[in-house]
Amino acid sequence: MIKIRRRARKSFSVGAPPGTLVAHPDAAPSSIQVIGYDQERLVEEVISDPESLKKYLDQYRITWINVNGLKDVGKIEKIGEVLGIHKLALEDVLNGQHRAKTEDFDEHLFIVLRMVESPQNFYLEQVSMFIGANYILTFQEHEGDCLEPVRERLRKPSGRIRQNDVSYLGYAVIDAIIDGYLPVLEHIGDVLEHNENEILLGPKPSHLTTLQQLKRVLINIRRAVWPVREMINSLIRDDNPFISEYTSVYLRDCYDHAVHVIDMVESYREICSDLMNAYMSSVSNRMNEVMKVLTIIATIFIPLSFIAGLFGMNFSHDASPFNMPELYWKYGYFGALIVMAVIAIAMLLYFRSRGWLGSDDKFNDRTNKGD
Repeated sequence: MIKIRRRARKSFSVGAPPGTLVAHPDAAPSSIQVIGYDQERLVEEVISDPESLKKYLDQYRITWINVNGLKDVGKIEKIGEVLGIHKLALEDVLNGQHRAKTEDFDEHLFIVLRMVESPQNFYLEQVSMFIGANYILTFQEHEGDCLEPVRERLRKPSGRIRQNDVSYLGYAVIDAIIDGYLPVLEHIGDVLEHNENEILLGPKPSHLTTLQQLKRVLINIRRAVWPVREMINSLIRDDNPFISEYTSVYLRDCYDHAVHVIDMVESYREICSDLMNAYMSSVSNRMNEVMKVLTIIATIFIPLSFIAGLFGMNFSHDASPFNMPELYWKYGYFGALIVMAVIAIAMLLYFRSRGWLGSDDKFNDRTNKGD
């Protein structure tokens, strides 16, 4: 089952001027991972001083700077000073409530995406990415991501990423984030299929809880992925100096992946809604069956209660020969029981002939004929 980890609300600094950097109290500590590479060399290091980034920018053709955790505002602000990141963009980095978007600045391209953590532990975190002339800067809310395949490709000297420009690395990161939704959706599909079989066998309240949870997850995924199409389309359509023509071709494939994810989300949302309707119909049918049995039992006992009540009237036969003459019959007691049994059996046979004892074809035929 999918576990949903809830996001803490953002603490805004009300009335603060634009560009004010405020970290969430529950944010994870910031760590800086650096990958500098060219076609022949590659280095991976964890640094603590943002000033040392200048060394990698000068020595390597492309540098990928990844910041995990957004708690250390001073360190993040220093990174922005070294790379020339606009304060408004850094403010958006710390405010993790943005939809997927892209913004052009003079010295860099700013892109915002939402990344899913894992199929079992569902959590959407904001990934902020800056593409500069010879670097990519990514910010994540905490450690753990779906970008390890990109790092593995970078470690291979003959990999396509090592041979291309910085925009191709940006495409690889975007593509990995979008593809990270596919395992989650496949897991959701397996859960839906399992619940469909269980609901057909016998609905339980836990099935409805699971379906409601999956529907909420699908809504969150849809809200996260839907703006990605327009974001990628703007990268392809607009003449952006930070996106090469070679990379634009691959971004079209990335656009197709986003459309595929959206189609899967819409399909699973419809299946989830259909299963919820099937659950409610099954529960309603079961309740109708119970009420039908109780109604039949009550209906059978109505004439029996009438007969028993009739013979239970205490009108004295001595006062009038017309008062309860059956009380003096030799076999009156057995006769009354036989009459009750005959009435009950006759009613059961009548109910059966009408198809009211079960949802058989005769009942459906009579219902369709309006009988």
